[in-house]
Amino acid sequence: LLTGFLLQVGHEPLPPTVGRNVLGRKVLYLPGFFTYARHIVKVDGKRGLFRGLTPRLISSTLSTITRGSVKKAFPLEDMEHVSNKDDVRTSLRKVVKETSHEMMMQCASRVVSHPLHVISMRCMVQFVGREVKYSGVFSAIGRIFKEEGILGFFVGLVPHILGDVIFLWCCNLLAHFINTYAVDDNFSQASVIRSYTKFVMGIAMSMLTYPFLLVGDLMAVNNCGLRAGLPPYAPAFASWIHCWRYLSTQGQLFRGSSLLFRRAPMQAASFPID
Repeated sequence: LLTGFLLQVGHEPLPPTVGRNVLGRKVLYLPGFFTYARHIVKVDGKRGLFRGLTPRLISSTLSTITRGSVKKAFPLEDMEHVSNKDDVRTSLRKVVKETSHEMMMQCASRVVSHPLHVISMRCMVQFVGREVKYSGVFSAIGRIFKEEGILGFFVGLVPHILGDVIFLWCCNLLAHFINTYAVDDNFSQASVIRSYTKFVMGIAMSMLTYPFLLVGDLMAVNNCGLRAGLPPYAPAFASWIHCWRYLSTQGQLFRGSSLLFRRAPMQAASFPID
């Protein structure tokens, strides 16, 4: 939990090591997930790995409850599921209807759970500056409301929702078109392939929409009074679009997406490490 987010923030307390790529050339690799985790344990103890866990669990619980409430308000029994007997137009209409239903549930759960997600991110990022500004859920709620108002609980919400919406529509529509036009019904394993298409598309789209997740998480801690979200450690972004453009310029839109084989950025590879 903590390790993954610190990789997103770009906190690199350990120097890169020399390794070789598939072509045999020497490259610099940043410490992987497990090496980073051992560093956190060394600094903070094993409990340090679970910073921000309580608000994250509450956030997940609220998300699940909200999805269940929306699903109950708009039962699946009222939805028409896609069938192999449907013609192209009918099946597409059903996919659009099902995706709209999923989007409604996801957006509602994201809005409700996001305030606790923000608190979780801020509790975790305190590791960078060794701060204790956010020490508990209720005290964090009071501090954010006092310093930033209601909007402080929803920083980073827009890119998260955009990422969710793009993921759902692209994943469902691409899976539908592949199953409809690329998988031949005469093929003996057609039903098996169709059952895995959406899963594979989900993995692909999660990678493509990762920058939205990264930007949303960075905005949750940006300019909030913690060292990791303030200059000179990080720019004070005026908006999530400003953050996106900055990361894009730095070639860091996928920062933290890999947990094991992490290539050092070009600037780190070009200059000696102190």
